[in-house]
Amino acid sequence: MTRHFLNLSDAGAPALQAILNEAIARKAARVALPKGQVDADAPLAGRVLAMVFEKNSTRTRVSFDMAMRQLGGSALILEAGSTQLGRGETIADTARVLSRMVDAIMLRTDDHAKIEELAHYATVPVINGLTDLSHPCQIVADLQTVTEHAAACGKTLAGQQWAWLGDGNNVVNSIVEAAGLAGFHLNLGVPAGYDSDPGFIARAQALGARITVTRDPVAAVAGADVVATDTWISMGQAQAHEKLAAMTPYQVNAALMAHARPDALFLHCLPVHRGEEVTADVIDGPASVVWDEAENRIHAQKAILRWAFGQI
Repeated sequence: MTRHFLNLSDAGAPALQAILNEAIARKAARVALPKGQVDADAPLAGRVLAMVFEKNSTRTRVSFDMAMRQLGGSALILEAGSTQLGRGETIADTARVLSRMVDAIMLRTDDHAKIEELAHYATVPVINGLTDLSHPCQIVADLQTVTEHAAACGKTLAGQQWAWLGDGNNVVNSIVEAAGLAGFHLNLGVPAGYDSDPGFIARAQALGARITVTRDPVAAVAGADVVATDTWISMGQAQAHEKLAAMTPYQVNAALMAHARPDALFLHCLPVHRGEEVTADVIDGPASVVWDEAENRIHAQKAILRWAFGQI
């Protein structure tokens, strides 16, 4: 059966842990190596990944390309506007064609229904590089980052308290999903009208996660081990002054971070708008692990790819 990675739940809790272990081990094995050097075992030698972009990208594009190179494979970059997708070819037909030509497909798009349709018709693994509903690859890197820092302090993911501030968007939907699979608790500090997807919350709660929604940013952050946020205006959205006004009380600044644990970590998937969702002193301060988080996208993608190919 073809393995698709559209959401974290496609892997499930044991596989997610295996993916994290693989990402951490692959990263450790590459210390001091040139970034373009192929891993000694080259587990994806001869494999080709097609990366289809309907949304701009820096980290997703570079991390998947480098992941395939380090695993011994290669990647093709397809901009939707320069392919037949941009001229009206159906997703189903694109899936059928690419499945005959490459070994896996990564899609970065808007409507989640598109990647579901792609996976339905593809006969090779399909990986969600981002949709408006979820961003699972980013959250694998986030979990890896927190795991690495927690291990240095003798902690684990399970039982941690995370806090999310701002928009209930695709990124936090995947964090909600992760809470259920990895066993941490999550406070969602979001303004009314911008809540996360209720289906993700219900499924995480069914797995035992404690998910709390609050309109009070201080209550959300109180005692948190991890504080996370994202840009308030996503790609493709108009500059919504009403939305910005609603989000302003949820800005992550030094005063708000003071309510978290003294050793709390700050996450942001980037790109960042300093002075909007987070202040410069936080993202550039000692709590911030955003550069580790960005680097870990490579190692997370490597582990996800190996899982999709049935190697872990």
